[in-house]
Amino acid sequence: MIELKSAGEIAAMREAGRVVAAVHAAVRDQAAVGVTLRRLDEVARTVIEEAGAGASFLGYHPSFGATPYPGVICTSVNGTMLHGLPTAYRLRDGDLISVDCGAIVDGWHADGTVSFTVGTPRAEDLKLIQVAEETLAAGIEAAVPGGRMGDIGHAMSTVGRGAGYGMQNDFAGHGIGRAMHETPFVPNEARAGRGLRLRPGLVIAIEPSLMAGGGDDYYMADDGWSVCSGDGSRSVHVEHTVAVTADGPVVLTLP
Repeated sequence: MIELKSAGEIAAMREAGRVVAAVHAAVRDQAAVGVTLRRLDEVARTVIEEAGAGASFLGYHPSFGATPYPGVICTSVNGTMLHGLPTAYRLRDGDLISVDCGAIVDGWHADGTVSFTVGTPRAEDLKLIQVAEETLAAGIEAAVPGGRMGDIGHAMSTVGRGAGYGMQNDFAGHGIGRAMHETPFVPNEARAGRGLRLRPGLVIAIEPSLMAGGGDDYYMADDGWSVCSGDGSRSVHVEHTVAVTADGPVVLTLP
């Protein structure tokens, strides 16, 4: 069942979104050559705890996960596209990293992801991040009352595919609220004018991921969590939690 949120409930989710944004800012500030992914997870835990919030990811165990998730953030580096574990890996100069975080405040979840480079950036990585952010922005712009869910996926694939990047549509967006993952499914690619009619009060996580190699294939790493590009090419993931309102889309995971 799809649950539409009231204005007060959306405001409560905005508080969780602020925590997610604060985690992203703190982790980005601490991410440097030689810093471990585990250390970044510790930074995120501190921000969440000091905000009096909960961690949506910690202990989460979906059907595809090999074990309950051990961290509070996903740290996906280079060819890892999604769900990368916060391990003892030390960041290297030029690494491309996506940081996914979910937070809970008063029972309401918010979910968001940022991608950035560490140390000396590669021009092609900066372009990949830019297009991913433009892809996400196109999806958000399409999240208006009276539109269709397919309009969101169509808008995103037009930008991402149009730039020559690969996309996958299995791990995509979702409803969010009292649970981190709710219905409906929010596609990264879809046909315009198809799918669920968008109504005020619908809150969704929109989260495109792009693969630099241009392909669609991916695989699950041996750790049972990390989703990696099939050709080993660099990948990025960006995400915002977005409320559909009568006045248009409202992003809940901005600072």
